[in-house]
Amino acid sequence: MNLIALLEPVNINDKIKHAPNSGYLIGVWIGYVLPFVVLAGIAYWMYYRAKNKQDEQ
Repeated sequence: MNLIALLEPVNINDKIKHAPNSGYLIGVWIGYVLPFVVLAGIAYWMYYRAKNKQDEQ
């Protein structure tokens, strides 16, 4: 049941329209952008680590 909730599409514009205050808007934006930033950071870390291993050989 929890997996279905994770796969359900989220309408960001609807959340912003019904936001109680501007603090909620900032939280929605951070929650929308943060997963992409984390994935980009992990990808860079993996690239950097692989590059350093290749230079050692």
